[in-house]
Amino acid sequence: MKQPAGSMITFSRPDGQQLQGYLAKPQKLEGAPAIVVIQEWWGLNEQIRGVADRLAQAGYLALVPDLYRGKSTLEEEEAHHLMSGLDFGDAATQDVRGAVEYLKQHAAKVAVTGYCMGGALTWLSLCNIPDVAAGVVWYGFPPLEYIDASKITVPVLGHWALQDEFFSAETVDALEKKLTEASVDVEFHRYLAHHAFANETAVGPGRIAKTQFDPVWSQLAWDRTLTFFGRTLWK
Repeated sequence: MKQPAGSMITFSRPDGQQLQGYLAKPQKLEGAPAIVVIQEWWGLNEQIRGVADRLAQAGYLALVPDLYRGKSTLEEEEAHHLMSGLDFGDAATQDVRGAVEYLKQHAAKVAVTGYCMGGALTWLSLCNIPDVAAGVVWYGFPPLEYIDASKITVPVLGHWALQDEFFSAETVDALEKKLTEASVDVEFHRYLAHHAFANETAVGPGRIAKTQFDPVWSQLAWDRTLTFFGRTLWK
């Protein structure tokens, strides 16, 4: 049975500024863990709200902070412009942290997950936000020098596409080595797929030629993600 859609809420950043986000609630709210979902470069659109809804259907309280402050796009050039204008440090330490702190008022454990640009922000969040219990990264990272692996003290799951033309397999290997050497509890999975293989809208005209949804790999990655969250958030 499909849960009703979530709703927009307003919450505070650590610096006191107000921010909106999309909140999806599970059927049973009491005792439910929570997850901050970080958008791709398209913005807070229907697809990323669908990710939050899917997590809510699986029993989690899910919040997508609106990093672009109401803007979203279907065009690659505009998405690049919006992402280029985003202060990643501020987004991780203020927007995402504010979302984590909001969810901590309702849940004992809060995880962070993100896609593409949101994957990069997930790494920065894991390095900078002490209250996060776990992280799941979907095909994204910042320049590796921005990841202080010594500060990541929680389990991390990563999903990567071997045919990704935006995030190379060689750099994924280097990241895994960096994390392993720092004794991070990390689990990487690699899929014979293209970038955005878990985004069901990454097909057809108007989307980037280098992205391609793959329903089989997406389902496997989702299964692994829900198993991981079950192991790390429900204890």
